[in-house]
Amino acid sequence: MGNKSRKLIVVVGPTAVGKTALAISLAKHFRTEIISADSRQFYREMSIGTAKPTAEELAQAPHHFIDSHSIAEEYSAGDFERDVLDLLDKLFEQHEYVVMVGGSGLFVRSVCEGLDDLPKAPVEVRNRLNTIFEMEGIEPLQQRLKTIDPAYYQSADVDNPQRVIRALEVYEATRKPFSSFLVKATAKRSFEIITIGLNMERERLYERINLRVDKMMEEGLLEEVKSLVAYRNKPALLTVGYAELFAYLDGVLSLEDAVDKIKQNSRRYAKRQITWFKKYGGTVWFEPDNLEDILAFIEGEKR
Repeated sequence: MGNKSRKLIVVVGPTAVGKTALAISLAKHFRTEIISADSRQFYREMSIGTAKPTAEELAQAPHHFIDSHSIAEEYSAGDFERDVLDLLDKLFEQHEYVVMVGGSGLFVRSVCEGLDDLPKAPVEVRNRLNTIFEMEGIEPLQQRLKTIDPAYYQSADVDNPQRVIRALEVYEATRKPFSSFLVKATAKRSFEIITIGLNMERERLYERINLRVDKMMEEGLLEEVKSLVAYRNKPALLTVGYAELFAYLDGVLSLEDAVDKIKQNSRRYAKRQITWFKKYGGTVWFEPDNLEDILAFIEGEKR
């Protein structure tokens, strides 16, 4: 199969917009398989708070990188890039199209454009930064990043503790700013990339986010968080839906306030995701239920 006939359909967009449903529709239409690029759905122990596809959804098409790892393991965007490229070599032997779906911009970018081989910091450095975050919050870490690496501070999602801590780790390990390691040239790929962005009217999206959070709580998100206390310093758990409930368990927030915070932070995260993918090269935007136009675009009728 020639390279030009190998096409990776990348479905991106904000949380709760309907990426999973579209990815399944595309996989069924093209009789192909789905790669999850959600940086938290890898972990078996995190299901409710990551809005993993249901058993019924998973049964509709083969999925990869769902429940593939334990939260006890370290798994980076660089690891994901390597593993997905290996998998794609195999999948493209059987399929002209493969679908990749997720809202984690760094993990999407790792597959589509490549990442630098970033240095790993000593464990004690990460632990020290995590302790500062736990005791004092994200603000002192943000200020430190702004001082040592203003270029990265201006472009990064500095509300994401994982991103801020990672950038500080690299600086602590190398005494060079994180921005100096960022890829300047896009890696060459042996397949065409078609990026579909999903979005909808903001009020409708925010309503879907709020309803999703209520549903997660009904399904037992608090119990899931309690089961993960031993791993609470892992980067995947310094995120929306988990951090707020750890604050409740610590007595910092009431349960009602924690749930409100999850909704608020999920809405802020959705806004940042939209901003990220609007800057991301080549994304073409659609309403999530506009399958006919999306298929026409993918198959070249409107490209």
